[in-house]
Amino acid sequence: MSAASSSLLDIRAADLAANVRAGTTGASDAANAARERIAAVKAGPEFLNAILHQDPAAESAPTDASAALAGVPVALKGNFSTVVMPTDCGSRMLEGYIAPYEATAVRKLRAAGAVIIAKTNMDEFAMGSSNEHSAFGPVRNPLDPERVPGGSSGGSAVAVAAGVVRIALGSETGGSVRQPASFCGIVGVKPTYGRVSRYGLVAFASSLDHVAVFGKEVDDAALGLQVIAGHDERDSTSADRPVPDYRAESAKPLKGLVVGRPREYFPSSLDPRVVELCDRAFDTLRAQGAQVRDVSLPNTDLAIPVYYIIAPAEASSNLARFDGVRYGPRKTGDGLVGMYEATRSQGFGPEVTRRILLGTYVLSAGYYDAYYKRAQEVRALITHDFTAAFASGVHVMLTPTTPTPAFRLGAVSDPYEMYMNDIFTATANLAGVPAMSVPMGRIGGLPMGAQLIAGSFDEATMFRAAYALERGLGAEAHR
Repeated sequence: MSAASSSLLDIRAADLAANVRAGTTGASDAANAARERIAAVKAGPEFLNAILHQDPAAESAPTDASAALAGVPVALKGNFSTVVMPTDCGSRMLEGYIAPYEATAVRKLRAAGAVIIAKTNMDEFAMGSSNEHSAFGPVRNPLDPERVPGGSSGGSAVAVAAGVVRIALGSETGGSVRQPASFCGIVGVKPTYGRVSRYGLVAFASSLDHVAVFGKEVDDAALGLQVIAGHDERDSTSADRPVPDYRAESAKPLKGLVVGRPREYFPSSLDPRVVELCDRAFDTLRAQGAQVRDVSLPNTDLAIPVYYIIAPAEASSNLARFDGVRYGPRKTGDGLVGMYEATRSQGFGPEVTRRILLGTYVLSAGYYDAYYKRAQEVRALITHDFTAAFASGVHVMLTPTTPTPAFRLGAVSDPYEMYMNDIFTATANLAGVPAMSVPMGRIGGLPMGAQLIAGSFDEATMFRAAYALERGLGAEAHR
C-alpha cells in the first residue's frame, strides 16, 4: 500500500470529504485506499476476520456542496439491510441473503456521498460481548490478535481501529458499540433512542436496539451521526426533533458544565488502575472549566438482570420469523413441526438458542408477570435515576466504559460472566439516553474507554465534553 494511499485514511473524514469536494482528492481515491488496506489486513500474519463482504463496484455519489461524506469510505455491521452485499447477521440462518431494500441509515450515508465499502463480522444476530459468537468465526483485536475486540459490533470496531475506514456503523442493544470501542481504542457513540431510524436494521430487541457509530476520533463519529440522524416516517419510534450540529461543539468551552461521577459505577471491586484513568479524565475536564459532582444512580446494580430478561424476551419474538418458511434455509424434518425444529436448531448458534429459550420462558404463561412485567417496572426505575440526576443540574456523566480491558479469546466461557461485561453500558440502552466511549488511556498496553452519558436528545452536550476530553488528554489517551 503506497504512502499516498495510506495518508488518505489517516486524515479526518470531514477533511477528506472537503478535499474531494474541492477536487484535490479523487472521488474514488480513498475507497481504493480502503480496498488496499483490507487486502493488506487479510494477507497479514494475523487474520483479524473483521471484513466479510466487499463491494468492488462501490463508488461515491455526486460530490456537490452538500455531500458531507463525499468520497469517504464507510463500513457497515452485517445486520444493516443493503441491496448489495449479504445481510447475514453473522448467522448461517441468513448466509448469502440479499435484502430487497436498504436501511435508512445506509441511504442517508449514500446520499451524503459516502462509499459503502464493506460489511463486517458480528456476533450472531448481535448477541454477544466478544465477537466470538459469529457463525463465520471470531474477530480478533488488531492491538493484540489473541484478544477479543468486543461485541457484538466487533467487526466494525476493528475496521476502524485497523485503519480500513474512519467511520463505521454498528448497532447497540446493551453496549455493543461502546464496549468494542473501548477495547479497540476508538470512539463509539450510541444516540438517544429514536434519534436515528432503525428501519432496515435487523431487529434483536426492538425497545433496546439503537443504530450507532464508530469513529477514529470524536470528530469522525460526530460527522457520521450528523449524517444519519433525523426523523424517518418508516420508523414509528423515530423522533421528529431537530438535529443539532454536533461538530459545532468542538471549540465550545466547558465553563459551567457539570460532570457527574456516579458512585455506583466506581465500586470497591473496580480495578484501581481503571479508577486512576477515570480520575485523570475528570481532572482533564476540570482543567478546562468543568465542575465535577458526585451523583447516585441507585438502581444500577439491577441493570444486568433486567436487561437479560427484556432483551431475550424481545429476541424470542423477533427471531420467530426465521423458521424456514418466511426467512432462513428450509431444513428437512418430520412434518411441519419437524421442519421448524430442524431449521432453527441448525440455523441458530448456541448463544442465540440460549437467549431464545430464556426469552420464551419469561414470556410464557405463569411467568410473564413474575419476570417480564417486573423487569419493565424496574427499567422505569433505572430511567428515573437518569432523569433525576440530570434534573439536579448535572449535564453529563463520566464512568468507565468497561470494568476491564479486552480479555483473551476463549478466556470467558461462563455466560453470566460474559454478560457482566455490559454492566456499565446496559443502563443507557434501558433508559434510552445517549452515551459514548472515548479513549482515556491504557492498562498493560490495552485501551480503556471513558463513557460519557447525557440526557435524552442532548448528544450535543455529550460531544462538547468528548471533544474536550480528547483534546485535553491528547496522546495520553493512547498510552
